[in-house]
Amino acid sequence: MQDILFDFISKYISLTEEEKSALLSLDLFHPVKKGTVLLKEGQKSHESYFVLKGCIRVYYIIDGEEKTTAFYTELDALTPHCAVNKTPSEYFISCVEDSILAISNSDVEVAINTKFPKFDIMCRMLSEELLVKKQIDFDEFKTSSPEQRYLNLLQKRPDLIQRVPQHQLASYLGIKPQSLSRLRARIMEKGS
Repeated sequence: MQDILFDFISKYISLTEEEKSALLSLDLFHPVKKGTVLLKEGQKSHESYFVLKGCIRVYYIIDGEEKTTAFYTELDALTPHCAVNKTPSEYFISCVEDSILAISNSDVEVAINTKFPKFDIMCRMLSEELLVKKQIDFDEFKTSSPEQRYLNLLQKRPDLIQRVPQHQLASYLGIKPQSLSRLRARIMEKGS
């Protein structure tokens, strides 16, 4: 798992052996079982997650119904709003699959960034990339029909179709599971 993390980091900065050792000494790697809730609505947290293997999702419960807003898979990073704002979480984060996560917190990040300033540079670059990606995803979602959202998902993240339960996928697309079934059938018909 450390090689996956180091390869990812190397896209942004080069690491010395001392920096690699410092990261490994932090005990960042955590296996997490499918179904584990990492964060609950109303809970405070200082933790950030980096998915090395597996899939986690963000969802709200509104009027007793789960509303999935995001899936994070291999090489995706997630810092919950509550970790930055120091407020209780408004949503849940749970594991869709057995996962291996690098979990850190703001104290660890400050210590590493102070000792090795180039990590701060990497975090800023990654934050900028994530912000742009989120804006593009949001704009696409708001301007697309459910069918276009599904086709975009097939094109950009086809792995989710097999990895994620259909009711969660439907919620993510902003439709009911029955509508997803009909939509898939319509697309299959068009393709024949």
